[in-house]
Amino acid sequence: MRLPIKILVTIIGFAILTILTQVGGIVFLLVIGIQVFVKTRVQSTGARYFAFAGVYIVLYSIVSILVVPPLAQKFGRVPLPMYGEVRPLNIVTCILNRHYVRPMLREAVLQSAETFRKQYPGAVVNYLDGCLPFYNGFPLMPHLSHNDGRKLDIAFFYMNVAGKPQSDAPSWIGYGVCERPRAGEENYPLRCRNKGYWQYGILEQIVPQGKKSQFIFDAQRTAFLVNILSKQSSVQKIFIEPHLKMRLQLTSPKVRYHGCQAVRHDDHVHVQIY
Repeated sequence: MRLPIKILVTIIGFAILTILTQVGGIVFLLVIGIQVFVKTRVQSTGARYFAFAGVYIVLYSIVSILVVPPLAQKFGRVPLPMYGEVRPLNIVTCILNRHYVRPMLREAVLQSAETFRKQYPGAVVNYLDGCLPFYNGFPLMPHLSHNDGRKLDIAFFYMNVAGKPQSDAPSWIGYGVCERPRAGEENYPLRCRNKGYWQYGILEQIVPQGKKSQFIFDAQRTAFLVNILSKQSSVQKIFIEPHLKMRLQLTSPKVRYHGCQAVRHDDHVHVQIY
């Protein structure tokens, strides 16, 4: 590969991995340095790429597990649990370091989950995106505001067609399979689309909808969790779509509408602390 192409690939790889994981780009550069040593001992191009990928995975794992958490504390952020009563809907969230929040937000979620399990024993609270571990203002793509550790998205609760509680969701990423407005409910997705906010419902157009018929939105459990979270003194705002606020009879002033400039919130709950 010619030098200009190598430089371009390196820049693109560094940028993408930094945007996705914040530390992946640095690990990428470290592995490129190690590649000089590997290349002299591996003649096959395919074997070199395989070795590069293997070294990257190992080094990235070590950095994410041993280095990132203590450094994140210096930026006022801690990781959410990977297992237990509060866990990621998809483990990729943790692999990409998108599960960091302020200690106060972590505590609010854990306390709420404990209260929730007293009402619904064995239930699991699945979180989605939190924040990356370092620096206020560093964007967590594609979110607009998940850049300071004070915000966390939580998945809705669902039942199967037989009415049995599920610990999964119809979307593997937790976003994009929406609980649409019913007749007589406020239809902000339509209102925002008519105003030209094309991004408002874009995820529903991208995320596969094939599992939607297998999941029934659990209004009771979702409303119960939102009410518990709204009673936490550290919680400032909870975003959910207006038609669901009405349907779930959520009366807390902390439960608000997020505006057309964001994306629709009838597929998850957004929790934000002061």
